[in-house]
Amino acid sequence: MSNIQWSASFGSSRECPLVNGQRQIQRLAPRIADVGGIPVARAVPSKQRRLIGAWCFLDHAGPAEFAPGEPGMRVGPHPHIGLQTFTWMLAGEVLHRDSLGYEQVIRPGQVNLMTAGHGIAHTEESLPGQRQLHAAQLWIALPEADKDTPPRFDHYPRLPAWSANGVDFTLLVGDYLSHKAPTLTFSPLLGMDLYAARPATVRLTLREDFEYGLFVLEGSLELDGEHFAANELAYLGLHRTGIEPTLAAGARVLLVGGEPLDEDIFIWWNFVGHSQAEIARALADWNAGSERFGEVHGYDGAPLQAPPLP
Repeated sequence: MSNIQWSASFGSSRECPLVNGQRQIQRLAPRIADVGGIPVARAVPSKQRRLIGAWCFLDHAGPAEFAPGEPGMRVGPHPHIGLQTFTWMLAGEVLHRDSLGYEQVIRPGQVNLMTAGHGIAHTEESLPGQRQLHAAQLWIALPEADKDTPPRFDHYPRLPAWSANGVDFTLLVGDYLSHKAPTLTFSPLLGMDLYAARPATVRLTLREDFEYGLFVLEGSLELDGEHFAANELAYLGLHRTGIEPTLAAGARVLLVGGEPLDEDIFIWWNFVGHSQAEIARALADWNAGSERFGEVHGYDGAPLQAPPLP
């Protein structure tokens, strides 16, 4: 069974312990944040787990319902470095604008991927008249060799999708069995959405050299005799070749995984860096209005102010 009081060694280790020959699962409870007026359940980063592969942020935004006249989500201009922002839309419509000049509406079943690299700024806001919002919003840390790559934006309106054993699959990034997602990556990764309209048990094939996590977005999940509720994350570690989760009726689960990113990663505010000095430089550049981040046009609102460095 899981133990929510994890030791420091297991908190940083990818070797989930064996007990009576069975690989254990690390249970991660979310903390609730607010992003643009929307409640967000944040599973990673936490004191217990900072990375899963190169995935360094796992947020579940909503589901949120807006009353008539409410503006929905509004996130003003803000900067990023050293990462990719990854949005998987489940309900509602959101407009993305960035300092490269891209304007893109993301709709349910689509992915927006923004590669910050050396530096970019963007905004996100619900379209007028939208009454709901539901999305998974994640960050992917760029390897040190690619941290200063030129910024870019990619939109993926269609992704590989199939059904098996009562589960609907959508491959968001990476390869799974004979399926391959078109999504741009800089390190070996997997992201896959699983949805079950009725209770279903499915066998998932895993790579032993990947670490994995199952993030419950809706409903609940049973795995190895344990129950995981909405917004809980089951960290599986390395060395698994497969699992057989059971999804409750209406359950939606995000499987994320990747080859361990064995590099120092620093996360502060909207920045991901490989040293504290990188973070400090990015903060100084943003506060100085540096051309590094450019300017977002079309958003009716002020840029976000960075908190002071501790």
